[in-house]
Amino acid sequence: MPHLGEDPEREGLQRTPARVAKALQFLTSGYKADIHSIVNDALYTVTYDEMVIVKDIEFFSLCEHHLLPFFGKMHVAYLPKDKVIGLSKLPRIVDAFARRLQIQERLTQQVAQTIQEAIDPVGVGVVCEARHLCMMMAAWRSSTPARLPAPCWAVSAHARRPGTNFCPWSTIA
Repeated sequence: MPHLGEDPEREGLQRTPARVAKALQFLTSGYKADIHSIVNDALYTVTYDEMVIVKDIEFFSLCEHHLLPFFGKMHVAYLPKDKVIGLSKLPRIVDAFARRLQIQERLTQQVAQTIQEAIDPVGVGVVCEARHLCMMMAAWRSSTPARLPAPCWAVSAHARRPGTNFCPWSTIA
């Protein structure tokens, strides 16, 4: 804090290093998350040929470049082949990956890949809309703050094969 011109002995700052350490432990607790434990065998064999969609999953993460928050909503869709995953597991999977130092693209891909590996659906799509404080707070961007979410998406390789019709975006929007 002295490098910032602050007095670390000032009343309001004395316990700040400990509070920051505790906050960072919580905000990066996803590194300790066990995805297999989260899924916890909540995989069910079912004959179902409709798209499964969970929209508006809130998440909060830290940009790995600036250690500033980015946050938003994630929309997850998949077309089951012969298994489904418990709906409550999808927000928990999102949270486990969001509570790491991240970039939006990787976060989106990790959620899609986890679902693909867990249930091998016909296709999986993930849309991630986020606001990045590193962009919103930067002085060079102050005149044009990020007003619209920046969407990213990932679709499984199976869903991208020729002849496969899997496009959840119109359903999610």
